[in-house]
Amino acid sequence: MTHRPPRILQYGRMPLPALDHELAAQFDVTVLSEQPDRAGFLAAHGADFECVVTSAAMGLPGDVVRALPRLRFVSSFGVGFDALDQAALLECGARVGYTPGVLDDCVADMAFALLLDAARSLSAADRFVRRGDWSRQRFGVHTRASGKRLGIFGMGRIGAAVARRAAGFDMEVGYHNRRPVEDSPHQYLPSLMELARWADFLVITAAGGDSTRHLVNAEVLDALGPQGFLVNVARGSVVDEAALVAALQQQRIAGAGLDVFEDEPHPLPALLALDNVVLAPHIASGTQETRRAMADLVLQNLHSCLATGVPVQEVPWSAAAARQAHSA
Repeated sequence: MTHRPPRILQYGRMPLPALDHELAAQFDVTVLSEQPDRAGFLAAHGADFECVVTSAAMGLPGDVVRALPRLRFVSSFGVGFDALDQAALLECGARVGYTPGVLDDCVADMAFALLLDAARSLSAADRFVRRGDWSRQRFGVHTRASGKRLGIFGMGRIGAAVARRAAGFDMEVGYHNRRPVEDSPHQYLPSLMELARWADFLVITAAGGDSTRHLVNAEVLDALGPQGFLVNVARGSVVDEAALVAALQQQRIAGAGLDVFEDEPHPLPALLALDNVVLAPHIASGTQETRRAMADLVLQNLHSCLATGVPVQEVPWSAAAARQAHSA
C-alpha cells in the first residue's frame, strides 16, 4: 500500500524558492494563493488541511483560519508573528511554529550597516560620486559612530546581537524593555523616552503588533534630538512613519536607516526624496545562509509537529496557551 504524504496548505510562495520545491517533494501541497477562487476553494476543501505553511510577511488572516476546521499547526517562515491572527489561532487551538534564533546575526549585521550608512552618509556619498558632483564640490563631513551611545529598544535575541557588535565600536549600550534583562551588562532605561534622550543612535529590535504600534512617535523622535539617528530593523508599525518624515524634513533628528515600513512595499513617498535617510527593502535576514537556516527550521517544525504535536520553535503566545491547556 502506498503511503500518502501529509496534506499541507501553503498560504503563498515562500521567500526562498528552494523551500517551495522541498515542501512539494515532502508533502502533498496546495498553494492557496494560486487558487482562482480562494474563498470557494476553502469552502470546498478547508476541512482537508491540518497544517498550514506561511511566512511572517504574508501572515495568516482570521478568515483563512476559520475556514480550516481541522487546523492544528502553522509553520511560519520568519521571526515576526504580528501578521498571524492570534485570536483566531488561539481559538482553534493550533500550535504555531516560527524561525527565531537563526536570523539574529544577519539582522544585527544589517542594523549596523544601516547605522554606519546613516551616520557617514555612505549612500548619499555614492549618489554624489555617481552624479559627478565630486569634481565640482566637496561632499562635507558627517558623524562618527565609534564611542557613541547606542540605545536598543527591545533587548531580545536580536537586540543582544546588536549590543555585541557595538562592543567593537567602543559604544556604550543602553536599552529599554518591558522589564530589565537579568544579568545584562548594559544600562536599563525605564522608558523609551529616556532611552531616546540618552542615546546617540536608537536601534529598534522590538516585536511588532498592537502593543508596540507607533511607540516611536514625534515625542520620542524629539527626545532623540537633532544629533540623533534612528535605525529600524524590527517592524515598520513600531514607528509613526509620518512623524518620522516630519522629523527628518525639519532636521529634528539627524538621520535614519530603515529596513521596514508601515505599508510594505510602499514607504511614504516623502521618504524617497530625503537624503538623510537610508532605505532598504526589508532584507535584514536576506542572506543565503540565513534563509537556508530559516527554511530548514520551517521543515523541522512541520515534521516535529506531525510526529509529536509540538514544534521545535513555537511562537510565545502559542506556547503559553499550550502550557495553560496542559495544566488545566
